[in-house]
Amino acid sequence: MSATATTVSKRGTAAGEARTRHSGGGLRDAVRRRRGLLTGGGALAALLVLGAVLLGGGTWPAGLTADISAPLDAANEWVVDNRDSHPLFLYFLLHLSNTATDAVNAVYQGLDALGWLGVVAAAVLVAWRAAGLGRRGLRVALTALGAFAVCGLLGMWDATLLTIALMVVSVAAAALLGTLIGLAAGLSDRVDRALRPVLDTMQVMPAFAYLLPFVLVFGTGTPAALFCTVIYAAPPMARLTALGLRGADPAALEAAVSLGANGRQRLWTARLPLARRQMLLGLNQTIMLALSMVVIAALVGAGGLGEEVYSALATTDVGKAFAAGLPIVLIAVWLDRTTAAAGDAIGTSAPGGGWLHGGRAWALVAAAVAAAAAVRTAGWPDAWTYDISTPVNRAQEWITANLTFTEVWAREFTLWLLNPLRDALLWLPWWSVLLLVAAAARLVGNWLSAVTATAAMAAIGVLGVWTKSLNTLSQVLAALVVTLVLGFLAGVLCARAGRLERWVRPLLDAMQTMPQFVYLIPVVALFGATRTSAIVAAVVYALPAVVRITTQGLREVDPAAVEASRSLGASTRQQLFGVQLPLARPALQLAVNQGVVLVLAVVVVGGLVGGGALGYDVIKGLSRGEMGLGMTAGIAIVCLGLVLDRVTQRTSRTAR
Repeated sequence: MSATATTVSKRGTAAGEARTRHSGGGLRDAVRRRRGLLTGGGALAALLVLGAVLLGGGTWPAGLTADISAPLDAANEWVVDNRDSHPLFLYFLLHLSNTATDAVNAVYQGLDALGWLGVVAAAVLVAWRAAGLGRRGLRVALTALGAFAVCGLLGMWDATLLTIALMVVSVAAAALLGTLIGLAAGLSDRVDRALRPVLDTMQVMPAFAYLLPFVLVFGTGTPAALFCTVIYAAPPMARLTALGLRGADPAALEAAVSLGANGRQRLWTARLPLARRQMLLGLNQTIMLALSMVVIAALVGAGGLGEEVYSALATTDVGKAFAAGLPIVLIAVWLDRTTAAAGDAIGTSAPGGGWLHGGRAWALVAAAVAAAAAVRTAGWPDAWTYDISTPVNRAQEWITANLTFTEVWAREFTLWLLNPLRDALLWLPWWSVLLLVAAAARLVGNWLSAVTATAAMAAIGVLGVWTKSLNTLSQVLAALVVTLVLGFLAGVLCARAGRLERWVRPLLDAMQTMPQFVYLIPVVALFGATRTSAIVAAVVYALPAVVRITTQGLREVDPAAVEASRSLGASTRQQLFGVQLPLARPALQLAVNQGVVLVLAVVVVGGLVGGGALGYDVIKGLSRGEMGLGMTAGIAIVCLGLVLDRVTQRTSRTAR
């Protein structure tokens, strides 16, 4: 045998021994983990038995509740009585309120002064220039033209202008606030560590929870809607700004230092330019969240398209709701395409080069908009409008009369899954629910997660809304089961079939740009105002995120592992269940976490269409001025979101 063959043989033997040791170690680790799980399960069973003996069963004890609705109602009455006289309102909050109202009115009057032709020209030309003057920019410009044309044709021009005015002011304020917070977090490790749990909690909170504190302080109207939109939409801008600053190329920063740049100069000449793409992505997410919140803020008197949808849903007028919901979707698509194309255009040269770029192009856009505004067109002509509410209502009546399978499916889903799940949760003793939450959070995360989740669940009982919270939880779990089954299946198919993923991608993009409110319109038309409607809307809303994360996680699995299993004769099914899914487990758990958060957001909004439970209490508190009832339900929603997030969120230790 040659020396080379001998060396290869020795290497093969060493590699085999290493694999044997590794497999033995892996087997020992697996056995150790199995023993840990068995020990943890035995301890949990022992605690359940001990609790049954000492504490008995039943719902949350009345002696462990605290009524906070009365103090909240008293605080609301104090605010109403002192809003015009107390120095806090006269010299601070009143100025904020007036500034917010004046800013929105100024933008609205400016848009109205442009006339419909000027507004359409501004939207089209800005979209074209922001997306680039090439073919893609032309497509985005045509999207803007179609969106505003449909808004006018459906008779929603004035409501659209008011929604855009709210969007302009709220996005500008949220982007500024998020950028400042992101700068602080990106330049300071201490600030980043301090802000991270705050931003995590803010992103877990459903949109409804943001409305109540601002209504308590500012009352219903534009200021409350504007400020809650700013707070709700700022976290993505802060996170991605900090991420962009921290991910700046070290070589570029070292080059700036070598040229003698100080910290401020490095920030302006290196860090911020390198973080532009991440910051523009943050602006895109901020715009989408702001649009979603502006629509929901119609509950507190924000006006615009959201108010049209809310009033239509309140009277179950599907046709009117569809006429107002379609412009919202089109505006969302226009804004998403424009900002996404602008982000992709960073770092690329203008098509064909030439002088028509930069400041010259923006000057031409401004000149063209000014020329269109000089035509002095008024609002959208009444002769160019078309009422689609009657045909849509007729179609909805036909569907209800002829497609009875939707009603049958909703009834069977409620009887066989939703009601048993709710009854099972209500049947469990309160202390066992706390133990199960603690065990689930500890299994996924660490002891801090377990303590946080258990404390949040106990706070729900203390607030006196235990039964309603478990009702909401049952709806979230039912929607989550359907979402994960469909999402994982679609994600696996998309990961294994690239052509299918390309076909599905536009649909997922459109679904992710639609605000939460809009999902309620078609499900009410198909299923009526029931709990099932809220669950179906939640499934459709959360499905795109689960599909995308699952697809991405499976595609990032190490190809060498898949090839090794294939070389050992594993079938396609064995490769999927034995290699790809286990290796993609972190991504799958992230998909579960995101699915839970998104499902909870829409299940709560589903209180508008028969979802009941906590969501209905929030709506009742907002609409009738019962601030104690609404705030109690809102705090419980936040606690429930915190519980679900901690139970499904992997910590850094478990991820390793």
